Amino acid sequence: MLGLGLALATLSRMRLVIARCSVDYTGRLSAHLPMAPRLLMLKADGSILVHADGGSYKPLNWMTPPCSLKEEDGLWTVTNNKSGDTLRITIEEILHDTTHELGVDPGLQKDGVEAHLQELLAADPTPIGEGYSLVRREFPTAIGPVDLMCRDSEGVSVAVEIKRRGEIDGVEQLTRYLELLNRDPLLAPVQGVFCAQVIKPQARVLAEDRGIRCVTVDYDTLRGTVDDSQPTLF
Repeated sequence: MLGLGLALATLSRMRLVIARCSVDYTGRLSAHLPMAPRLLMLKADGSILVHADGGSYKPLNWMTPPCSLKEEDGLWTVTNNKSGDTLRITIEEILHDTTHELGVDPGLQKDGVEAHLQELLAADPTPIGEGYSLVRREFPTAIGPVDLMCRDSEGVSVAVEIKRRGEIDGVEQLTRYLELLNRDPLLAPVQGVFCAQVIKPQARVLAEDRGIRCVTVDYDTLRGTVDDSQPTLF
């Protein structure tokens, strides 16, 4: 219990740094951001995100956990402990540097359709996969609950992330869950299923590249309001 408490406390901390910096990423590809003022977000799970004022909500560059940060004078080196990819942040000037305790996050409150999809698929997970059985809804992890934890017909654990619209952010979210769950010898190997009413092509490509199966479901059919015996054009 003490370990769990410490983990929850750690996960609630975030460091925000505004700095004039340049960023160089080295991994499966290389990328460079020239010197400019940017927001650096460092989360307690080890991830780091580099934001600019434009570009909507998406970071310009980032590193997902598990990773480590080495701080030197004027240089931060972030290394992904799994892939070996590196993010080198050269800092010319720090304009702001604060750390905040955010407390225990209550989790995302899903909209009515998304929550109802989860409820319907928990009652009958066979639309996700033939022979699937439910283990638990909102399966807890240190970084948030998995929508559904199931077992397939062979008893293999399957983590299911459910969205109304399947986008890249949802795939990234499920990827983080799978990385964590597969460290548990009582669960591993854990497969992943990304389930939504509509899945964007880019999200599908990313999911399949990571070995995550994509499933689309129809809300009305799950509710039983559509008569599948009637022929349709598509």
